[in-house]
Amino acid sequence: MQLRVRIELPDEIFAGMSTPVKVIICNDKRFLPSFLIRVTACDSKMLFSVVDKNSCKTGLLDVVFPQRGRHTIGDIHVSSAFPFNFFVRFRRIDYAPDVVIYPAARKCSLESLFDPAKKSKGDRMLDRSGFEAEVLSIRSYRYGDPQKYIHWKATARTGELKVKELSSHAGWPLVIDFDRVAVGDLEDKISCITYVIIKSCRLNMPVGLKIAGKIFRHSCHGSDAAADGSGKTAMLTELALYGAEQK
Repeated sequence: MQLRVRIELPDEIFAGMSTPVKVIICNDKRFLPSFLIRVTACDSKMLFSVVDKNSCKTGLLDVVFPQRGRHTIGDIHVSSAFPFNFFVRFRRIDYAPDVVIYPAARKCSLESLFDPAKKSKGDRMLDRSGFEAEVLSIRSYRYGDPQKYIHWKATARTGELKVKELSSHAGWPLVIDFDRVAVGDLEDKISCITYVIIKSCRLNMPVGLKIAGKIFRHSCHGSDAAADGSGKTAMLTELALYGAEQK
């Protein structure tokens, strides 16, 4: 069929969540377009009505991986029933990269994961944005900003929606000890810890994980901001693969 197909996966994929996977199909024919091209990958299907000659087309395929752990993306199937469904041309493209599916993140209480001995020592303020305490500056509204932080006086004065940018509590570094998290069910525990890690990083709170004799640390501010994702990725990967050999 003189077609090439490539898929591109996002950096983070969580179990049970619909994930958009980019599908790129290229028609290498010099003179003729290709019609009604169906691509099947990861148990999902999508249809390209037409791919022009010597060109590529991109689409998004919604994929759901039900379980955490290491998965292999299987073969990609490309087929076309053109013209008129008289016959179906079919081609299988070998494509088997490994991908780590992170655990589903389920909301749970953060309080039980803080060291009680450190709670009484108070918080220190960081001169960086958050939604916690004193006003650092006034800036233009961005999608997702809480409405309660809209600065109405500045909005009225400028005619543009403005919000208050607040300083963030640095708190004390949160280190999650996997064995001491009081959640009975293993999958619930892993999902809870995943939620805490993601939430902590969104709040610019340094977070760590002690699990299976290893300690991972992730700082979300200062000079470590350039490396954002490395420690977080390592922690989520460890949780994704935890006990995989027994599953």
